[in-house]
Amino acid sequence: MNLTFKKCTLSDLDMLTNISRQTFIDAFEKENNPEDFKTYIDIAFSKEQIKTEILNSNSQFYFVYSKSDLVCYFKINENEAQAEPFGKHSLELSRIYVLKAFQGQNFGAHIINWIIELTKKMGKTWLWLGVWQQNVNAVKFYERHGFTKFDTHSFYIGNDRQTDWLMRLDEV
Repeated sequence: MNLTFKKCTLSDLDMLTNISRQTFIDAFEKENNPEDFKTYIDIAFSKEQIKTEILNSNSQFYFVYSKSDLVCYFKINENEAQAEPFGKHSLELSRIYVLKAFQGQNFGAHIINWIIELTKKMGKTWLWLGVWQQNVNAVKFYERHGFTKFDTHSFYIGNDRQTDWLMRLDEV
């Protein structure tokens, strides 16, 4: 599979904001309280918030293309940008979303393998992520790629407290 990975810059802000909002809505809107969900989307995926995240030197966003088609975006965090204080040897995969039209075509497997290689190149010894425990398909996907559950943390959609599994891949 021939994929191209492009690190996002401020010039990608509009497209990144749009894809961030749309993929999150596609993935989770139907399982959440509409008012809580709208509040979360309006804050977490506002243009101002995405701009702040792009400008954070400890975070990186990437677009993934197949030919000329944008199929995915993801975000990684290191050091103090990580949602949990796991230190300088870990890398957090904060977001990874394949657009609806490209799901089920094995893009995710190729993308996660690329992220694992990037983790190695960055000198990190382990990769971790948080995944909503009700997102059974995502949990199974990560388990198939060697991730194991090691803890939980709370994630809020508006006022709705949800639980994420923390999953890690050691010795990347």
